Amino acid sequence: MPVMTELTSDFKPVRTLEQEQLFPIREVARLTGINPVTLRAWERRYGLIQPIRTESGHRLYSMTDVERVRSILGWIERGVAVSKVGKILARSDTTEVLARIIPDEFVQADYAQWQAQLKVAVSNYNDVQLERIYGQVFSSYSLAVVFQNILMPLWRQLLQQQHVFGLTSEWLFYDGFLRSRVAQRLLLMRGAQPQLVIVAPLADQCRELEVLLAALFMGSAEVGVRMLTIGLPLDEMTLVCEKIRPQALVLYSNHAPSSELPRRLSRLAMSLNCPLMLAGDTADMAQESLAGSSIGCLGNDGVLMQQRLRQFLAGTLDT
Repeated sequence: MPVMTELTSDFKPVRTLEQEQLFPIREVARLTGINPVTLRAWERRYGLIQPIRTESGHRLYSMTDVERVRSILGWIERGVAVSKVGKILARSDTTEVLARIIPDEFVQADYAQWQAQLKVAVSNYNDVQLERIYGQVFSSYSLAVVFQNILMPLWRQLLQQQHVFGLTSEWLFYDGFLRSRVAQRLLLMRGAQPQLVIVAPLADQCRELEVLLAALFMGSAEVGVRMLTIGLPLDEMTLVCEKIRPQALVLYSNHAPSSELPRRLSRLAMSLNCPLMLAGDTADMAQESLAGSSIGCLGNDGVLMQQRLRQFLAGTLDT
């Protein structure tokens, strides 16, 4: 809960404003969704936040600090490295001006530097080094940016170059590493979410890691996600949903949709006791053919998938 300065005796006199609400770090974490470890790192490593310290050393944050944390998070989600956010915030709060300070070429160069480090670790099959880089990159970027703009492009590059001797083993090493880390994150996200969504791959039209990532992107404090195994027949989805009783079923695919897909999905939707949605590249390609149906298309962007899923579950997304 907020702490009032007039009731606290061990504040330092600097920055203490009468009647200003001050929040302990656990409350700031609750308000912003940023854990205390990250908040302290933003303060110590980058100087992005300067909370008041009590005589006993406890951090207390003003509402201005809370808004600053949200602003920092907003820029990280847009793809700006946390190490660059300070310069942005110091110049201006105007989006147009800030976008010019950090040009796209600069951001892409930063992505490339991370990918170069990852490539070295993968080519040496050095899981310790790979783990270290994996952890570091999350201190600079949001989850969606890390996977979509840094980790997965290298994964696809190695996948496409498997005809080159030695790159098949590198891709398998990297793929196994990422699958285990994403699966671990999904397990940690499981809780008492009020809504449950099932994510299932459509036939053999994607890799396991891609489905795991889609499930990770869709999950939130309100929505719990369970992923079904690759290979589950489409006509058995109804049976599974009858047993699990989810709020929605999301099918994931990256292949170009066949001419039969809209009819098959419409037939499946009629047999389900929950709404049906489509995600992945297929969702973007099939959106026009599914227009007017009850099937929702979530797309393939991590942030957009989560937003559309929430809207769909709330009944505010036009299918």
